[in-house]
Amino acid sequence: MKKRFKRSVIVSIFFLLGCSSGFAQKNTAFQKGEELLFKVTFGFFDAAEARMVVNPEISTINNIPTYKIDVFGQTLGVFKLFNVNDNWGSYLDTAKIIPHHSYRHIEEGRYRKHERVTFDHKMKNAHVKLYDRENKNIVDTKDYPVPSQVQDIVSGFYFLRTLDFKKYKPGDTIHLVGFFDKEIYNVKLIYRRKEWVDTTIGKFESYVLVPIIPKNKLFRGDHPVTVWVSDDKNKIPLRIKAKLMIGSLDMEIIEAKNLRNN
Repeated sequence: MKKRFKRSVIVSIFFLLGCSSGFAQKNTAFQKGEELLFKVTFGFFDAAEARMVVNPEISTINNIPTYKIDVFGQTLGVFKLFNVNDNWGSYLDTAKIIPHHSYRHIEEGRYRKHERVTFDHKMKNAHVKLYDRENKNIVDTKDYPVPSQVQDIVSGFYFLRTLDFKKYKPGDTIHLVGFFDKEIYNVKLIYRRKEWVDTTIGKFESYVLVPIIPKNKLFRGDHPVTVWVSDDKNKIPLRIKAKLMIGSLDMEIIEAKNLRNN
């Protein structure tokens, strides 16, 4: 499987998991210093690891307190031949749970991409800067109109954890909107049911969410992706399963540190 195809699958799953529109509840789910580690398997193989880290210190963007959050992804085992080492990041408003700045540093074989995005939520604008291979010089800039309160690929993951899932009934739909790679994504998540999930960090009762995904070349079936989120104060994404055109991809939490609620 080509490395860009693999990356597209993983990015799509992360993106579908988050990027919700609307206004967040008060954040009681995560805190600075939290670390989540996920194992990504493709078929019978351990394909990659994804590590999500909330910086221990609060950062400021235009005098606004923010969480600096990084997501690191790297291939494992035989998949190291693809040499994937990616970093997505976001500066997330601690009060409003919206991004003010995001970035991507992509290293996959000889391929490189370095991008930074500044969000102006009042003006409904995303200012994108693209850098050269060495991440030193700007090679292109462009502005894109975006909805107010729009999320990025990382911030949406954490916004999801502030939602009050208890107000949803089986069959209810959560509407999602986010900005990624020059495009606005509008998708929907259906809340299916609650069920227990066994993981390496424990057994959890969880909410089962199913994104409605348009037909495409990545996934197969009518509802190819399923997401499990813990029904507790931390609202941890526990597991993601995706049916691909070739095989299947599973992502499961294997370690959690410095959780806000014990």
